[in-house]
Amino acid sequence: MTRRSRARQVAFQVLYQDDFNPANDQADFLQRRLRLPEMIEFARELVAGVRRRRDELDRAIAQTAANWTLDRMSPTDRNVLRLGAYEILHCDTPDRVAIDEAIELAKRFGSAQSAAFVNGILDRLMHERQAK
Repeated sequence: MTRRSRARQVAFQVLYQDDFNPANDQADFLQRRLRLPEMIEFARELVAGVRRRRDELDRAIAQTAANWTLDRMSPTDRNVLRLGAYEILHCDTPDRVAIDEAIELAKRFGSAQSAAFVNGILDRLMHERQAK
């Protein structure tokens, strides 16, 4: 696992916790889990970006996910999608890398169907963005 992959994993864990306890500050969690300053900073940027743009990301995911509302999605899938969508829409990460990383998170933390679900939605989001 690359350092950035590890930082994404920890950022995902913070975002997952946000669904259950949004007032919880996870700064010390990032430092304990990552230790290296560049990993901590990358994870912090991802978490801050997703938190700042959560409404926008949720709208984009909801529009892209045919027949699914965010409330119906598992918390794992929902937060993997938020992280992947953030990287596709607002980061310099190549789209395919963002999707591959999200798929790996879905495989590790989600259900048997999570990887295909995440792949389908993020792939569609990527293509819609490229078409604009």
